Amino acid sequence: MSEALWAIGRGTGIASLILLTISVVLGIVTRSGRPLPGLPRFSVTLVHRNVSLAASLFLVVHIVSLMFDSYAQLTLLDTVVPFFGSYRPLWQGFGTVAFDLLLVLIVTSLLRRRLGPRLFKAIHWAAYAMWPIALAHAIGNGTNGTEGWFLMLAGASVAAVLGALAWRLTTRFIEYRGVRAELTPRIRPTAPPPTRLETR
Repeated sequence: MSEALWAIGRGTGIASLILLTISVVLGIVTRSGRPLPGLPRFSVTLVHRNVSLAASLFLVVHIVSLMFDSYAQLTLLDTVVPFFGSYRPLWQGFGTVAFDLLLVLIVTSLLRRRLGPRLFKAIHWAAYAMWPIALAHAIGNGTNGTEGWFLMLAGASVAAVLGALAWRLTTRFIEYRGVRAELTPRIRPTAPPPTRLETR
């Protein structure tokens, strides 16, 4: 039973990391104001939200399964307070920090309308801090973290995020507001109709 829980914990952790990477890349693409080939912009946003939700669900299963595993010895306190775990406390603490940041993102997403766009955007930048912390946790704390195939997966994830950031920072990058401004036709003010005195 313990081996099964450990396998579930590893599998869901890897799946969560992959989905978080895709979510970060899609978040960068969404902010670009340009659609992906074959997908309009609103579809990219929708896929981004669904992938983020799936990553969160896999992460919950990852944590719960390790809480019932006697080898991992993960407690409820470890899921909230970082660096107090008995198994590799530093690397496990990185996972706790990433989970706490994810909780902040979920709560603020639910309260987005009340927070306002500026505050929501400022808090949402935590996603860019959460992802490398989660990656460090996976490499340092995971059973397969230092194996060749996982390091290749981690390298591909880093390349994908850095590639998306580089694409966004190029001169061809256009914010959505700029796109909207270009697509909005400019209406020149027309002169008022002549009065009766002017027509004479």
